[in-house]
Amino acid sequence: MTHITRLSLDGGQSGVRLRGITDGGRELTASAPGVLTDRPVLDQMADEVRAFADTHDATCAEVAVGVSGLTPAATTPEKFLSALRHLGVRRVAVAHDSVSGYLAANDTEPGVMLAVGTGVVVLAVTEVGVAKVDGWGNLIGDAGSGYWVGRAGLAAVMRAFDGRGAATALAEQAERAFGPLDELYMVLQSDPRRVSRIASFCRTTVDAARAGDGVATHIVREAAAELAHSARSALVRAGWSEGGKTRVSAVGSLPTKSEFFRTHLEEALREKGLGGAVQPPLHTEPIDGVAALLDVADQHPLESHIARASI
Repeated sequence: MTHITRLSLDGGQSGVRLRGITDGGRELTASAPGVLTDRPVLDQMADEVRAFADTHDATCAEVAVGVSGLTPAATTPEKFLSALRHLGVRRVAVAHDSVSGYLAANDTEPGVMLAVGTGVVVLAVTEVGVAKVDGWGNLIGDAGSGYWVGRAGLAAVMRAFDGRGAATALAEQAERAFGPLDELYMVLQSDPRRVSRIASFCRTTVDAARAGDGVATHIVREAAAELAHSARSALVRAGWSEGGKTRVSAVGSLPTKSEFFRTHLEEALREKGLGGAVQPPLHTEPIDGVAALLDVADQHPLESHIARASI
């Protein structure tokens, strides 16, 4: 039987990553479909832990979870631990993915982190406080996210189709991805994974902007402006001093893998007085920040945002 000393789960709306480290130092990995935020997210994470343990015929000592859609009311580490005790789990740490994302990006240094995936959440940490901005889901928030960009791209396509908006190269791309445009809304509404499917059109939109499409370029600029506004708002709420230096970092494929998008984001940050440069994450992968949830010192400002339970 395999013994996993620490299992980390990075749960987003587009997918879940799992990484276990065995007592011999071997790394075991897996992936799963994205978190469904209309149902209890920790129950879904417990299911993934059990499936991972079954696959590897493993016991596990510690579990860390950074997950999208985790609300204060649903943050029940004791219940989560109880569901996993039969696997040998003795300690768990649970947090919103903004916290694990921050640790991946900035470790425990003061600064602001933008986690830009299917959704978006911004977390600022100063010596005197912590503030989270957005992360309110695709229906009422997530401004500047992959979903936000993808939806804006598709909305622009339909406006052009109706004659209500400017022509865009996105129309051909949308038809290729989703089928006839006059049926697109039905295709999406009937898809239980419609959030991640709409978000998948983000890359298409950014690529079209880079190729010079005016409609797509406007969407990218608006997304960057939203993210910069959220970054500044979070810092102010966390007690940041106007004009003070701060580390601005980002996790997620949109700002880290697209130089074109990052250039627009840095321009928007400069306009908000945040210096402009987006620093690379201090850790290699977002899941590194999940694992770090178990190691944050008790006196750190982030500690109160991490729910822990142990036996």
